[in-house]
Amino acid sequence: MARKPASMYRNLRDRAYTRREYMGGIPGSKIVQFDMGNLTEDFPVSLTLIAGEACQVRHNALESARIAANRFLLREIGRLNYHLKLLVYPHHVLRENKQATGAGADRVSDGMRRAFGRAVGTAARVHAGQKIISLEVHPQHFPQAKDALRRAGSKLPTPHRIVVEKGAELLK
Repeated sequence: MARKPASMYRNLRDRAYTRREYMGGIPGSKIVQFDMGNLTEDFPVSLTLIAGEACQVRHNALESARIAANRFLLREIGRLNYHLKLLVYPHHVLRENKQATGAGADRVSDGMRRAFGRAVGTAARVHAGQKIISLEVHPQHFPQAKDALRRAGSKLPTPHRIVVEKGAELLK
């Protein structure tokens, strides 16, 4: 079965559906790691990727953003020169009501409007102004860090902005 486009799951509609103890057959999250890079050093400059609008970010979009930023940082500045952290977790379970396709499908799929559906994935519910990814670096690696967060933000379904949380005075 072809996966439905992410635009169908982007908007926040109903209450969050998170009670996993009552559900069976939820696909696992694709997010492999939440902390990457040098986890022990205290870096002087901190940047954050912030969501511009409220939306739902699917787990595969979060993993794609994480991979884009991490791979760029590994290649450009090395593993010991940054600390990348994913700050949201995909708790919300997405459901999809299967529809019949092919000849005569219009007669078969006519009933059951707003049917409950089957679990097909998970998503993080993000609000406007919420932090999604944080990144800590040394001042000399600031341009690469900003570019890494820009690349990660392009994978997400919301407009974003990059804010320097700490160490702005070191960049002048």
